[in-house]
Amino acid sequence: MSTLAHSFTTPLELYRAIARLWSADTSSPTGAWSPANPAQNHCSITALIVQDCFGGDLLSTKTAGGTHFYNVIHGVKWDLTASQFAEPIPYDDTPSTRAAALADTSAEKYRLLKERLAAAGLR
Repeated sequence: MSTLAHSFTTPLELYRAIARLWSADTSSPTGAWSPANPAQNHCSITALIVQDCFGGDLLSTKTAGGTHFYNVIHGVKWDLTASQFAEPIPYDDTPSTRAAALADTSAEKYRLLKERLAAAGLR
């Protein structure tokens, strides 16, 4: 786990911080983002950071827009980017991997969002 693990005590606390940092340059694909829907196209990068902070498993499901990533921590489902969808998500809880989530974004975007989160000093 990263040093971010020491900054947040719950996924909800992480959500409150990271939701302010999502932007066009961290969305996947780049620019497929709107301030009106900040979680849009941030599922993979956010799921990776959630796992960095809290461990647990990465899961995915198919949606109309493609593959959607989220987390399970101590048996509890956490989907910090669920708000991007106008319809209920058809969770099928397919086990996933860090490699699959990273392939949906990029190492540069992942690093950038983690750096912004650390620099923000948000708790």
